Amino acid sequence: MKWIDVREIAIALHEAHPEVDPRQIRFTDLYRWVLDLPGFADDRDRGGEKVLEAIQMTWIDEWE
Repeated sequence: MKWIDVREIAIALHEAHPEVDPRQIRFTDLYRWVLDLPGFADDRDRGGEKVLEAIQMTWIDEWE
């Protein structure tokens, strides 16, 4: 998985953290959780605010 795999990351986060309301998550936690996902293998410096926001919005869609 890479940063561009926004939907796949959002689904994996939803499965890994079903108790979390993604509307309330801090980007620092989101960033760390993405890096900790099994199968995630991308440059950690590419995970900027724009990509984190896209992941969060997609996670919210999955959560609702």
